[in-house]
Formats: sequence, structure tokens, C-alpha cells
Amino acid sequence: MDTKKIAYCGLLTTVALLLSYVERMLAIPMLVPGMKLGLANVVVLIALYLFDSKTAFCISILRILMSGILFTGFASFFYSAAGALLSFFVMSFLKNHFRFSTIAVSISGGISHNIGQIIIACIVVENMGLFYYLPFLVILGIATGFFTGIVGEKTIYYLNR
Repeated sequence: MDTKKIAYCGLLTTVALLLSYVERMLAIPMLVPGMKLGLANVVVLIALYLFDSKTAFCISILRILMSGILFTGFASFFYSAAGALLSFFVMSFLKNHFRFSTIAVSISGGISHNIGQIIIACIVVENMGLFYYLPFLVILGIATGFFTGIVGEKTIYYLNR
């Protein structure tokens, strides 16, 4: 790995961690408890398109671990990890195998992040009734994925210049 790539990875990981912190501090009233905008997912999306899946995965894992240690604690770590990992694998698969647009990949990531979190929530509280939230989470995943996709697409465009 060359020095420029290492510097970009460090910078992207730091930005992802910072966005996680900022998002945690925002008090945005949502329809579903615990719903967030997914700002840190922009960084994973950028890394996926600027580098490769392996690098983006490392950035995602580092962000999840550091955010869990610094901000959320052990309990929230599982929710974050489940959503982020499922989101990453779906985004990576769609980008690499189907050549979807950045926005479509981001929307798929937003939806799958919410699905991963609801699955963990159902396991933790042992209540399958939480799947009742899934339609709301899919709609919110589409909206937030669209927003993060646009931000990611514009950022990738400017970074490639």
C-alpha cells in the first residue's frame, strides 16, 4: 500500500468517526426510535468507489470499533455492526457485480443497514413483532440512502479531479 492510500484511509476513517459522533449529537425527531441519517456511510461509499472493497471494509470496521469504544458502548455496538456489515456487503456486491450507480448502491446500503439492525433487535429482545417497523425503515432507508448517495457521488467526482 502506498503512502497516499494510507493517508487517504486514515483521513476517511477519521471523517467517518467524526460523522458518527456528529450524528449521535444531532437530535432529529424520527418516526422510528433510534433512526439516524447514516452520515458515516458516505465515507464507506466513497472508499468503495475510490479504492476497493477490502479497503472500504477496513475503514468500515475501524469506524464501527472506534465508535463503539468511544461513543456508544457495548450494547449499541451490535446494532451498529450488524447494520454496517450487512450494508457494506450489499453495497460491495452491487457495485462489483452489477455496476449499479452510486446512488442506487447507497440506497441499497441504507435499506440493508436498517434490515440488519432490525434483525439484531428482534434477536436481542426476542420479539419478532419488531418487524412491524420494517416498512418504515425501508422508506427511511431509501430517503437517507438517496441523500448519502448524492453526497458520496459529488464527493467522489471532486476527489477524482
